[in-house]
Amino acid sequence: MITLRGADVRAGARLLLSGATAHVGPGDRVGLVGRNGAGKTTLLTVLAGLARPSAGTVTRTGPVGYLPQDPAAADPAATVTGRILSARGLDEAVRSLRAAETEMAEARGPSAQDRAMRRYARAEAAFQAAGGYGAEAEAARIAAGLGLPDRAMARPVGDLSGGQRRRVELARVLFGERGVLLLDEPTNHLDADSVAWLRGFLASHAGGLVLISHDTGLLDAVVNRVWHLDPARAALEVHNTGWATYLADRDADERRRARLRAAAERKAAALHAQADKMRARSATAVRAKDMARRADRMLAGLEPVRRAGKVARIRLPEPAPCGRTPLGAVSLAKAYGPLPVLTGVDLAVDRGSRLAVLGLNGAGKTTLLKILAGREAPDSGRVVRGHGLRLGYFAQEHDTLDPERTVRQNLAAAAPGLADAEARHILGSFLFTGDDADKPAAVLSGGEKTRLALAGLVASRANVLLLDEPTNNLDPESREEVLAAVDAYRGAVVMVTHDESAIEALRPDRVLLLPDAVEDLWNPGYADLVTLS
Repeated sequence: MITLRGADVRAGARLLLSGATAHVGPGDRVGLVGRNGAGKTTLLTVLAGLARPSAGTVTRTGPVGYLPQDPAAADPAATVTGRILSARGLDEAVRSLRAAETEMAEARGPSAQDRAMRRYARAEAAFQAAGGYGAEAEAARIAAGLGLPDRAMARPVGDLSGGQRRRVELARVLFGERGVLLLDEPTNHLDADSVAWLRGFLASHAGGLVLISHDTGLLDAVVNRVWHLDPARAALEVHNTGWATYLADRDADERRRARLRAAAERKAAALHAQADKMRARSATAVRAKDMARRADRMLAGLEPVRRAGKVARIRLPEPAPCGRTPLGAVSLAKAYGPLPVLTGVDLAVDRGSRLAVLGLNGAGKTTLLKILAGREAPDSGRVVRGHGLRLGYFAQEHDTLDPERTVRQNLAAAAPGLADAEARHILGSFLFTGDDADKPAAVLSGGEKTRLALAGLVASRANVLLLDEPTNNLDPESREEVLAAVDAYRGAVVMVTHDESAIEALRPDRVLLLPDAVEDLWNPGYADLVTLS
């Protein structure tokens, strides 16, 4: 399990946590919550052993499975089954077994067949000792629960979409040795059925769990403890309750604090008023000072007021002038290996139009946006860039950001020629102040990367926005800002999302259904497909 003792956690020079002490044991299912940038992801990397606290200790006993927001790329040649089985070292055993099977099939002559049979017997014994066919079936059940189709299990990981690759990494963590699971936004890119399955899996997990999620339904169904990061005090607040009780207790505590403060302020005001009257007479001047000091001590002893965190003020750009159809596509096709992803996609994005792209995971939604943005080339067909096109692209994996560049440099790349004063103003409105502008993008949390990518869009004066899951990794307040900005934007938008509220803000006039490449006028019946996409 995992124990924090007096841990200080920093992000560069910034102190995120001071003297944090907490423990995760079997059956503890912890919801780690706090505003974007509070340090949740940084703390999770410390718990996982990928970073060290600047003071104090972290003790880990037993296996730990860690899912980051942006999982490292697996070997693209590894099969999906092999990647999942590798969490228990079973991939090597499977490879040895398959090689022995091939050797038996190709053996010629009695001696070669005898050697092949002995090798197969040793490989099968090793495979069974590691869990064998039962483990393979378990891996398949987890993959199916997360929406990975049977046909994908034998495919190389490199053939999959970004959302499917993330599902593979989540399946690998869930399949691993039972211990503590550290999951950072595990529902990103999951459809409604997969989220429901994950809720059931995590609720029954017998080991420890620390979960970062902005999915309040998941938190309510799963967690039995809450850790709240308070950046104002650099404190980790430990609440030994479930999510609903935590919210109720927090609201009750806020009301209690407000009542105590109001009563103390009234009493202190009365003491100060009395002291002011008594100062005029020399006989009571000393007593007046004592009363004033008492009033000041009364106010100083109050618990601090919890202040609402700052929220990025997001206003998408006034679109630059353009022709009637600034972006289009003709007969786009794309395959990864033998697996076709897009086939015959025709598209016309008119000035100011709003298009929702829907389809199951792996249907090619992200691939389409990458091709339209010029990040990938189609195997056939072409993208048509119309008169005056200025394109803004928000990638769900934040791959438009250069991790080696600073926040300021990434903004400058998105909006060349932006004056320094204007760049600072834009970054400040997205909560990047002071030295934050000089931090490399690699150290940003998922929410901070989302804000930086959105800042690039704001500075771009784009007239066509390609938005791939723009509300992922955002706290509720920041998410509402993004949705309001999408609602108010006057340019064209092509959006991929699982978020029903994002579709409501988009107010689409058309829908593109993948993989069949069917385009239709939007009607409310398509809203039922959003969470399944």
